Amino acid sequence: MPLVKVAPLAALPAGHVMEVNVSGEPYAICNVEGQLYALNGVCPHQGGPLGEGALHENMLVCPWHAWEFDCRTGQNDFDPDVVVEKIPVSLDRGEIYLSLP
Repeated sequence: MPLVKVAPLAALPAGHVMEVNVSGEPYAICNVEGQLYALNGVCPHQGGPLGEGALHENMLVCPWHAWEFDCRTGQNDFDPDVVVEKIPVSLDRGEIYLSLP
């Protein structure tokens, strides 16, 4: 899978989430205490933009209906069978990369 540079790390302080778009597809990148996690950016509930949500510790909260997902696993806090796809993320020379198909 090719690495795609999506943002500088300086744009994503610890405790925040950001949305990036690659080829028209949204992704949510979370910075949890300096560790980066990336998820598909579409909430499975009703298609809300996860990257526009809030980060509460390791939980990403959808801005539309407050569904919560663990950034580390993609699992919903209420129903662990509801999972958002995790995306491989890496950091190199202060730049954030996603590994996309």
